[in-house]
Amino acid sequence: MCEECLALGRQWARLLVCLTCGWVACSDDSQGGHARAHYQETDHPVVAALEPGSTWRWCYVHRRTV
Repeated sequence: MCEECLALGRQWARLLVCLTCGWVACSDDSQGGHARAHYQETDHPVVAALEPGSTWRWCYVHRRTV
């Protein structure tokens, strides 16, 4: 769950996990976009979809899937 959305009483569309530190946050498809905010605050560049069987990963530095 996205702790920040939960605290604000918001729903999230998709969850992403930071591959540097394990932080879980909502995707840009969600109102909060907290995964991107985490990248901007920490410079942790790569996230993965937190869905069973998913291999999707995104690099904020290169703005593409990896």
